[in-house]
Amino acid sequence: MDTDQPLLVAAGVRKTYRTGSVAITALHDIDLVVRHGELVAVMGPSGSGKTTLLNCLSGLDDIDGGRVLIAGHDLFAMTDAARTEHRARTMGFVFQAFNLIPVFSAVENVELPLLLVGVRPHEARRRALDMLDRVGLGHRVGHRPSEMSGGEQQRVTIARALAGRPAIVWADEPTGNLDSAMADQVMDLLCELNRDEGQTIVLVTHDSMIGDRAPRLIRMRDGRLVEDLHRTPRTRRAPADVPSG
Repeated sequence: MDTDQPLLVAAGVRKTYRTGSVAITALHDIDLVVRHGELVAVMGPSGSGKTTLLNCLSGLDDIDGGRVLIAGHDLFAMTDAARTEHRARTMGFVFQAFNLIPVFSAVENVELPLLLVGVRPHEARRRALDMLDRVGLGHRVGHRPSEMSGGEQQRVTIARALAGRPAIVWADEPTGNLDSAMADQVMDLLCELNRDEGQTIVLVTHDSMIGDRAPRLIRMRDGRLVEDLHRTPRTRRAPADVPSG
C-alpha cells in the first residue's frame, strides 16, 4: 500500500433520507482527506450527521452523490458483493454496542471474522490470541462476554477490529457505554495503537474529553464539516475537582 497517498478521499459526498414526499439531506457535499496513521475524532450535536458520515465513508450506507476512495479504490464503483469483501479485508469496526456473540469466548469472537475471510483456523487462533494479549486481555481469552466488564468487552471488540490488520478502523461512540475511567482506558489503548503501530482510526464521539485526545478534531453541524483542527491532543481526562474543607 502506498502510504504517500491519502488513505481516504471523500469528494462531494451527499446523503439524503426520504420518507414519502419528505427529503432530509443528512450530508451536504462532504470533502475530506485522511492520511495513513491519522487518529481523527468527529464531534457534533445529536443529528449533526456524525454516524451517517462514518457509515457512508466506510460503505455501510449508500451515498446519493460524490465519491469515496479507500487506498485508491472507489467504494461505490464496486458491486455490493465486492464492497462487502473489500470492507471485510481492509476495515475494522468498533461500535458503542459491543456486538459480541454471547456464547463465544473472547478468542472465538476475535477469530470469527478471520475465519470468514478464509484465514486458516490455526493462523486465525494465533492472531486472535496475539491481539487479545496486545489489548491486555491475554488472561481472559476463554471468558464469555457476560463474564467480563464493559471495558473488557470493548477491548475484545478492538482486538476483533484489529486482528484482520485493517487499513482503517472506524469507531462509532466506542466509549459511549462506559464510565469515565473505563472510557479513558479504552481511549488510552486506541491512542497507543495509533502512536506505536501507526493504525489509522476515525472515531465518532459525543464526549469532548475523548475528542480532545485526538490529534485531529473535526466538528459537524447540520450535515456539514464546520471545523477541522490539527492540534496537540490532551493526554488524559482532567481529574474532578475535590471540594475543600
